[in-house]
Amino acid sequence: MSDNVSKAEPKNDFIRNIIRDDVKAEKYQQIVTRFPPEPNGYLHLGHVKSICLNFGVAEEFDGICHLRYDDTNPTAEKQDYIDNIKTDVHWLGFEWAGEALHASSYFDQLYAWAVQLIEQGDAYVDLQTPEQIKENRGSFKEAGKPSPQRDASVADNLQLFADMKDGKYADGKAVLRAKIDMGDANMNMRDPIIYRVMHQQHHQTGDKWCIYPMYDFAHPLSDAHEGITHSLCTLEFEDHRPFYDWIINKIGFEQPPHQYEFSRLNVDHTLTSKRKLKQLVDKGIVDGWDDPRMPTIAGMRRRGYTPEGLRDFCDRVGIAKADGVTDMRLLEFSIRQSLDDTTARGMAVLKPLKVTITNFEEAVSQWETLKADSVSARFDEDSQTLWLTQPNHPNVEEMGEREIPFTESLYIDSGDYELEPPAGYKRLSPEKNEIRLRNTYVIAITEHVLDDAGKVVELKATIDPTTLGQNPEGRKVKGVVHWVSASQGIPARVRLYEPLFSVEDPSSVDDVHQALNPNSLSVLNAVVEPSLVKADAGTRFQFEREGYFISDAIEHSNEQPVFNQIVSLRDSYKPA
Repeated sequence: MSDNVSKAEPKNDFIRNIIRDDVKAEKYQQIVTRFPPEPNGYLHLGHVKSICLNFGVAEEFDGICHLRYDDTNPTAEKQDYIDNIKTDVHWLGFEWAGEALHASSYFDQLYAWAVQLIEQGDAYVDLQTPEQIKENRGSFKEAGKPSPQRDASVADNLQLFADMKDGKYADGKAVLRAKIDMGDANMNMRDPIIYRVMHQQHHQTGDKWCIYPMYDFAHPLSDAHEGITHSLCTLEFEDHRPFYDWIINKIGFEQPPHQYEFSRLNVDHTLTSKRKLKQLVDKGIVDGWDDPRMPTIAGMRRRGYTPEGLRDFCDRVGIAKADGVTDMRLLEFSIRQSLDDTTARGMAVLKPLKVTITNFEEAVSQWETLKADSVSARFDEDSQTLWLTQPNHPNVEEMGEREIPFTESLYIDSGDYELEPPAGYKRLSPEKNEIRLRNTYVIAITEHVLDDAGKVVELKATIDPTTLGQNPEGRKVKGVVHWVSASQGIPARVRLYEPLFSVEDPSSVDDVHQALNPNSLSVLNAVVEPSLVKADAGTRFQFEREGYFISDAIEHSNEQPVFNQIVSLRDSYKPA
């Protein structure tokens, strides 16, 4: 695969091949898919793949895709989650057909279908305790034991189910079960529960119901009710497909949907369990669902990931029939690819080291006569500032220009001067005292100042006045470092990130808290060029020599700038 996935090239995977065959055979009037999240948490990276697939195939085959909330468990669902799901899908670049749908809108119809099953002899009310039901379910080696109520009459079951609906049973005292086969090798077919008592107000239906359908019952019937043609879900639902087909067949539909399973998206050092992610939020281990370290779409959006990069990532991962683990670096590669030509440049010094230019006044007084013709600048006498005009992007003229203040006192990164440089070090040291400041002069370090602990706290330097925009005569100066004006640079808080988890597979650890990376967040007191803080919150930049960053959507302001690291500037990783 090339570095840039061809958008013109049709995608080729087993699901799309199935749909192509169905279209060719004119099996359906229109391809209809759905994205059916339960609103019990924020969407995460795994959902991105499902969103891209369901909405993607609908678009590719001139069909439609529904957004449907499978909201059958009022104890775990919130309006906040519903609202955020809409935001996430829109942000990724997709539109659903018509209004967003709710499984809860079908509760009357689902109840009627449950009654139909009872009347057909395909369902019964079980009065066993939850513990008894679990114990009598059997195991992979042992068949289950039938409920004492399994062979009750249709009339009795209808009355018992009506009593459940009328609130005559407390939570856990009665359930409705499908009547299939307690000896089936597939545990999901051993008379699964399809309705339970739950005296809980629902966020959509209020207190109308005290019984709620189980997901495995409501989901396939909602698909059928909506005219879904291809029900696309991840591999963990493969064992559920026999019941999916059973319930649709028992109710009866002229054109039933078909379920197809594909590999879920597993990325190393990443957790995609909403339950476990919610624990991190509830315990304050992360700063909410949108913490930039979280693998939620909200977190990735705040981190600065782009919808284009996420869609490209999903294209590169592809659709397969077997689960695997994807390298996080592939995700970072896709994000980096999406940022290169779309992101303005700027300079930020993350670990400032002061540099005082001792010949500043004398050297800058000659700037106009000694500069290269390509240099555009102006000198402000009042502030003693040389304002250098630079493009916001070296290759995208449409992004315009900005002015960078060059002053007597500057900051460079502390890592750009080493008293005892390691092997291969190519920046400043006592033995290598000359280097170019990006977009401006060559400087020579004449002195370093140490604190009591022997740490370098200031450099003194001179500039070569003949090198503004051009090379010095008679010598080669290797190396370029970025810088920011000390007097006109703006203090900023910069957050750097590592993976939230230190282990490759956090889901395999009993206690995910033990797998947390203590270095997942580092906060630096940086200094940035003035143009960076003038941008709105949520604006992405490339900090030259540092990486890609975004002004935080919530905390950033001109008075208190906050930037989040999106991804490093480069990586040796290349996609296969």
